[in-house]
Amino acid sequence: MILRVNEIDYFVDVKGEGFPVVFLHGFTGDTRTWSEVTDMLKGMCQCISIDIIGHGKTDSPLDADRYSMDAASEDIKAILDELHIKKAAFVGYSMGGRLALHYSNLYSDTVSVLILESASPGLKTEEERRERRERDYALADRIMGEGLQSFVEFWEGIPLFSTQKKLPQEVKERIRVQRLQQSPVGLSNSLKWMGTGAQPSWWDSLENLPFPVILLVGELDRKFTAIADEMKMSIPYTEIIPFFDTGHAIHVEDPRKFGTIVKEVLFNYIKEDF
Repeated sequence: MILRVNEIDYFVDVKGEGFPVVFLHGFTGDTRTWSEVTDMLKGMCQCISIDIIGHGKTDSPLDADRYSMDAASEDIKAILDELHIKKAAFVGYSMGGRLALHYSNLYSDTVSVLILESASPGLKTEEERRERRERDYALADRIMGEGLQSFVEFWEGIPLFSTQKKLPQEVKERIRVQRLQQSPVGLSNSLKWMGTGAQPSWWDSLENLPFPVILLVGELDRKFTAIADEMKMSIPYTEIIPFFDTGHAIHVEDPRKFGTIVKEVLFNYIKEDF
């Protein structure tokens, strides 16, 4: 369905009934990336997948301010209000995980449990953020200058996604088609204003999170495994769940196991709501 909130048309895919669980995809993705997982879970909960601004069937405005983490979080809250949802579990992957964490810090009373897949609280210092912004801006300019197909070919080859090379050809082709259907303006603005360099650091706020935070990591993704280990030291109610023989995009590389683990987490942490 299309929901218009704060003058932006958002595409929201809702499956099933029961306790609401919000799914937020990563950069270059959309609601379709969650299909296998939400099909597994729709019998026990209401799965709400959102095309983040600049992605999928959601608007890709030219106004850069609309892509800020604050604005995107406000939009998500408005979507939940439209759906008459006061509290939900959140599942966020990579960029969607950073957005879920940002949202959770702003609207903590609407979050029951936060499940982060290969996500981080941002960069700790302004110098790190400045350097990352420069790289993100260069990539954003590359999208607009060289075109989407050239960027997607580059993006598929970065080391972060090296473990996806072992996926069946039909799965890789499906991911590629999905990426090629994105808006160049949407991806460019997302890199500039929702990228890791633009996001404020939430490291010092992790100790204040009042709900359980579950960190899902692929053992082959050493960078985000290390980030999760460090996050765990600050979050009061947390656990790390590693996935063997997977990399950054666990829900893509092993969707059945990912869905099974998410189902167990939801049952264990919010079973009183089912």
